[in-house]
Amino acid sequence: MLFEARFRDGVQSGAVTLTFRRWKRHQVLAGNRYRTVVGRLAVDEVSVVDSAQITDSEAVRAGYPDAATLVADLRGTPDLPTYRVRFHLDDGPDERADLAASDRLGPDDVSAITARLDRLDRASSHGPWTAQTLALIRDHPARRAPDLAGMVGRERDPFKLDVRKLKNLGLTLSLPVGYELSPRGRAYLAARAAESG
Repeated sequence: MLFEARFRDGVQSGAVTLTFRRWKRHQVLAGNRYRTVVGRLAVDEVSVVDSAQITDSEAVRAGYPDAATLVADLRGTPDLPTYRVRFHLDDGPDERADLAASDRLGPDDVSAITARLDRLDRASSHGPWTAQTLALIRDHPARRAPDLAGMVGRERDPFKLDVRKLKNLGLTLSLPVGYELSPRGRAYLAARAAESG
């Protein structure tokens, strides 16, 4: 979920625990965690509401002075469903760090990672990309994302989104500049090389 800068302090302090969005279909699921610029958010509840029934109290919990201001600020056309998302800031440890550090992969682990990467490749609008991107990061650690994207003829932002998907699987790490393979990512590529060799 994206938050405008004006809401970030409220989210981080815990004063903002609701958001209202007009979506064609829900974009988040209750029980899931989402990484945002303000930190990791845990979604507690997602429900469709009548925007005319939003209360002033709910509006304050969403960072607005009152319901009328909130409703006037909703993006999207009024015919779209209005979703109320209740969330809290999750300041617990990032499970990706533990996953990325785990380099002891058995055959079942390798198969599971391969299946996830295959699904990402099949879902891609620009064709298979996971193997190429992992190899690119392995061969060019700490290179700027625009440079890496240019090497394979891609635009920076979609490329960065794809790398984030690999990071969510614990296969890459973000550096101050660029990326590198995580211990898990190196172990995975080594296992795949052994299988094909």
